Amino acid sequence: MSINQALAPHLPYLRRYARALTGSQETGDAAVRETLGSLLAAKLRIDEGVSARVALYRSFQDTWSTVSDQASREECGNAGPESRLKALSAPKRAAVLLTSVEGFNLDEAGYILGATAKDVEQAIIDAQDTIDRMLASRVLIIEDEPIIAMDLESLLLELGHEVVGKAATRDEAVSMARARRPGLVLADINLGEGGSGIDAVSDILTSFDIPIIFVTAYPEKLLTGERPEPAYLIAKPFLPETVQATVGQALFFHPQREKAA
Repeated sequence: MSINQALAPHLPYLRRYARALTGSQETGDAAVRETLGSLLAAKLRIDEGVSARVALYRSFQDTWSTVSDQASREECGNAGPESRLKALSAPKRAAVLLTSVEGFNLDEAGYILGATAKDVEQAIIDAQDTIDRMLASRVLIIEDEPIIAMDLESLLLELGHEVVGKAATRDEAVSMARARRPGLVLADINLGEGGSGIDAVSDILTSFDIPIIFVTAYPEKLLTGERPEPAYLIAKPFLPETVQATVGQALFFHPQREKAA
């Protein structure tokens, strides 16, 4: 099996991870392309005895670490709360994403990050505590399935967020957003007869800039890297820790100014 064949099934999910870690489809996808280029040019190696998926994420992390470490050092010179949050190192946020969103165990995440399982566990505790304390927001849920909407609401309330509304249709979502000015939107993609969650979000973003997290049963369809696509995706069925990690990452790149909207 060629390296392309071995890595291809894992690329959509590496894009998901890269976008969440960097806060941008453009930046995340560029880092993925750079990783693949280095692998194909044999500048990065895949260790024997390691699964293709773990090796791919390790190679990405090696590619990304130099840039992220420099960015963290530059942010550390500022003293404000927002700057301290931005200075939260990418490896700590990566530890959260690798385990909570991508489903790696502590040993696998440690290999990817070049750390011990114990270090990864502590990084997760440190990162999530910082993000949760500093990034409580007002959230609008766009979801046509009442039980799923209630589950999301319960999780968000437990995390310290305020849920300002639950909308089941495109029109209802746009109206609520404009009236209640949330700082974050969680949107299902298919609202059944209520329209498209993507269209609802597009309408909302014409009024103000807030982070969006899409919730879908088919995340790979929005992780091709071939068109404008979401930076943050939660796959159905979702785990509480996946929601927590993804919400934290989305708000990390959209600081506290949105909370007062």
